[in-house]
Amino acid sequence: MRETRVPQTSIFDFYSEHEFGRRLEKLSRLLDEHHAIVLPLIKNDLIDTAVKNVGRCGLSVESVFRCMVLKQMRQISYDELAFHLSDSVSYRTFTRLVGGVSPKKSSLQATIRQIKPETLEKVFQALSLANLNNGVISLDQIRIDSTVVSSNIAEPSDSRLLNDGVRVLSRLLAKSRDMTGVKIRYTDQRKASKSQAFRIFNAKKAEKEALYSELLQTVRVVLKQVEKALQIVTQEGTVSEPQKKWLQQVAHYRDLLLKVVDQTQRRVFQGENVPSSEKIVSLFEAHTDIIVKGARDVEYGHKINVSSDARGFITSLVIEQGNPNDADKFIPIIHHHRDTFGEVPTSTVSDGCYASRSNVHEAKALGVERVVFHKKRGLSYHDMGVKKKTFEKLRDFRAGIEGNISELKRVFGINKALWKGLDGFKAFVWSSVISYNLVRLARADSG
Repeated sequence: MRETRVPQTSIFDFYSEHEFGRRLEKLSRLLDEHHAIVLPLIKNDLIDTAVKNVGRCGLSVESVFRCMVLKQMRQISYDELAFHLSDSVSYRTFTRLVGGVSPKKSSLQATIRQIKPETLEKVFQALSLANLNNGVISLDQIRIDSTVVSSNIAEPSDSRLLNDGVRVLSRLLAKSRDMTGVKIRYTDQRKASKSQAFRIFNAKKAEKEALYSELLQTVRVVLKQVEKALQIVTQEGTVSEPQKKWLQQVAHYRDLLLKVVDQTQRRVFQGENVPSSEKIVSLFEAHTDIIVKGARDVEYGHKINVSSDARGFITSLVIEQGNPNDADKFIPIIHHHRDTFGEVPTSTVSDGCYASRSNVHEAKALGVERVVFHKKRGLSYHDMGVKKKTFEKLRDFRAGIEGNISELKRVFGINKALWKGLDGFKAFVWSSVISYNLVRLARADSG
């Protein structure tokens, strides 16, 4: 990993005359204008100063950031990105790849995923503040809404989760000799578990309880084998690093599977309505929340609260835990603007779910002049500090954020976060939002 930026050369730089090539050229100029506030933030995530640089230099910090932006704005896989970087002169010029460097899929994934979500949030805030100071972003009118970003999981069911637990733990038992040096004797239950889960999925409601009993019995066999395996490995004496890694993985999935067993017993056999906060919907993305908005379908992921200005730039985004009431998150959004920009919006307009009298009073105390909600919820025009004509104007203005969210989902991929783990989920969202604002800035720059 190289620390310094790669200066553009006039000999090899080339952008296609295609519309997208011209857009990349504009975006590159904008990134050059902001490199001094972006690159220092992400350098510490990518460069280990304690390790002496030897061998090939690899990608620069700037190239990694530009590769991330390109990937998110094009919504392509790492494999596709690696191909385009080896094939397209425009892409190589934009990402500042030097010489014959053509990063592989694994290299791109490893380096881009090194950037922490907290760092990307700081990059977003720094770019937003710079755009405010340059007059690109305006806080005169801010619209607020919430949506859900889905996790990259299959539709959850207890039978599927139980089978996943059996499959993963059995695979770890099968790899015990390679990973720990200790051979574990076990009876493979994966075929039986898969068959039982399939039968449950296709069974009538009256038949499911008996089938679940069979599947739970299979799960208990696997859990007993796992406990015995843990004892065998830990009794070998000093635990090596590979053994420690294996033990952590087994314990992690065992604990999750035990939670799934508990929720299955409560739901299927005791007829209990298990609260969403106590449910596991994925063994692989265990951070996933169950989100129910009104009478709509259940979604699995994380709620985000997002705001945008009159030109469609995202000014604030908060990734929530659980399914908090929107009204409770209105004032934190105002605080978020103050913390990022040093000032609060002049006017805010949001959906009716954010409405409350206390939110109006607190926002005005913070300096917001007009606090409007799409649905008044018992609040008068006087309470919100507006006349009817102003209310209707701001109410119509609020509709624009639906388009902003739609573009974020359709074009920049935040309908579903594809990176693994909670940090991966957050990093995916932040990288997409950064790319969205940069592309919007390039459009504004073109007039």
